[in-house]
Amino acid sequence: MSQALKRKLADPRTGGLLGLAAVIAVLPLFLPNNFYYDVAIGAGLSAIVCVGLNLLIGYAGQISLGHAGFVGLGAYSSAVLTVEFGWHPLAAMTAGALGVGILAFLVARPILRLRGHYLAMATLGLGIIISIVVNTEAEYTGGPDGMTVPSLMFFGRELYGEAVWYWIVGAALLFTVWLSLNLIASPVGRALRAVHGSEPAAEIAGVDTAHYKVLVFVISAVIASLAGSLGAHYAGFVSPANVGFFRSIELVTMVVLGGMASTYGAVVGAAILTVLPQLLTGLEDYEHIAFGLILMLTVIFMPRGLVPSFFTIARNRLASAGAPPP
Repeated sequence: MSQALKRKLADPRTGGLLGLAAVIAVLPLFLPNNFYYDVAIGAGLSAIVCVGLNLLIGYAGQISLGHAGFVGLGAYSSAVLTVEFGWHPLAAMTAGALGVGILAFLVARPILRLRGHYLAMATLGLGIIISIVVNTEAEYTGGPDGMTVPSLMFFGRELYGEAVWYWIVGAALLFTVWLSLNLIASPVGRALRAVHGSEPAAEIAGVDTAHYKVLVFVISAVIASLAGSLGAHYAGFVSPANVGFFRSIELVTMVVLGGMASTYGAVVGAAILTVLPQLLTGLEDYEHIAFGLILMLTVIFMPRGLVPSFFTIARNRLASAGAPPP
C-alpha cells in the first residue's frame, strides 16, 4: 500500500467516514428483530445531535445544558405543522429547522457573552423555558400527554418500518459527520479552536469570536432540530420527555464520554449510552448503580474520553514498538 493511500485512509474525512459507513452497512446483519433496529435508530438519532453539540462544546468550548430544547422544538414543529396546519412533513421539518436557527441566532448573542457557570445556567434556563411552553400550550402540543405525528412522506410514499428508518437515520448520520469534519478542517474550525483555546488571544489575532460562537451555536441547534423532527416522524409520537433537562444532561454526557473535540467520539458516546442501559436491564435494582459506576470509572481513568484515550494508547504502543504513528 502506497504512503499516499495510507495517509488518505488515516484522514478522518475519508478513512474514518468509510469505516463508519462500513459499520452502518454491516450492523443490520447483527440485528435479529425490530427491537434491536429501534435501539440502533435511537443511537443514530442521539449521535446526530451529539455531533452538532460537540462542535459547540468540544471545539468552541461553549457549554449548553438546554440542547434537548432544540431537539424538542424540531419534533414539535413537525408535529404541529403537519397535524394542525396540514403541511407536508418535509416542509414542516425545513420550517422547524429554520425557526430553530432564527431562535438560536436571537438568543446566542446575549447568552454567549457569558462564560463558565453563568453560561451553563443561561442555557439551562433556555431549555426550561422551552419545556414549560411545550407543557402549557396544550391546545397545540397536547401538553404533558404529547401528540401523534404523521409518517414521513417522500415522493408521495409513506416511509415506515424499522429497517427503512435505519437506513434513513444512517444516511443522515453519515452526512452530519461529513459536514462536521469538513467544518472542522475549514478556517471556521480553526477559528473555533482558537476561541476554545483563549478568546482574548483569538481576538488579538483578528478572530471575530462573537461571530463564530453565534455561528456554531446556530449550526448545532439546527442539527438538533432536524434530528428531533426525524425522531418524531419515526416514532409517530412526541412528548415533553424529549425536551426535558435530564435529556440535555444525557446529551452532554454522551459527548464527554466519547471524547470532546472528537467527532467520532460523539458518535461512540451516543451509541454506548443508548445501548448500555439495555445491557444492564438484567441487573434490575442495581442498573442505575452499575451505569453510574461505569461512567465514573471512565471519567477518572480516561478523562479525555474514550476515543481520544484509545488513540493515545495505540499511538504510544506503536511508538514503543518502533512503528510509525498513525
